[in-house]
Amino acid sequence: MAHIDYYFATLSPYTYLAGTRFEAIAAKHGASVTYKPLDVIALFGRTGGTPPKDRHPNRIEYRAQELVRQARKNDMPFNLKPAHWPTNAAPSSYAIIAAQTAEGGDLGQLVHAVLRAVWAEDKDIAEDDVIKACLTEAGFDSSLADSGLLSGAETYARNLEEAVDKGVFGAPFYIVDGDQRFWGQDKLEDLDAHLSGDL
Repeated sequence: MAHIDYYFATLSPYTYLAGTRFEAIAAKHGASVTYKPLDVIALFGRTGGTPPKDRHPNRIEYRAQELVRQARKNDMPFNLKPAHWPTNAAPSSYAIIAAQTAEGGDLGQLVHAVLRAVWAEDKDIAEDDVIKACLTEAGFDSSLADSGLLSGAETYARNLEEAVDKGVFGAPFYIVDGDQRFWGQDKLEDLDAHLSGDL
């Protein structure tokens, strides 16, 4: 059985546009998944990337077109200029880290609920009530938003260091069995093919 380390950011529009397709692919192949939320802006700084706001206008304009196209392609609601972006991604990331060790919920649904809150619902995922609503929607105890904050912070920081060490430079990023790397929601088809033995 394959194992996938899934590096992502709760503020990343491309992670949002992955929807739940990644989880469907992992389930199809019986692959186990470790969710690893991280600070993608810090990751850019460590790996030669440029934060969106600091990019050349040509890149900013293309990104805007591409995000809208990908949302249409995947039939997903999408707000190119959400009301609460950027915001503090740490609290939602800590909640996902806590939920990964808890029982009774759907982690993929939680991740998508958090991202949907940003990119389709104009909610601030730094707010406790928003995080708790996402936890509840995904079948988790909402009190996870208030627990394990120190552990969550340590894991969140460790995920960034590990990502840099393993060759990650953006989000979403999928690493199969510690070796094969796939960057971007537009590479999910390739990930599926790899897990099928076709790539």
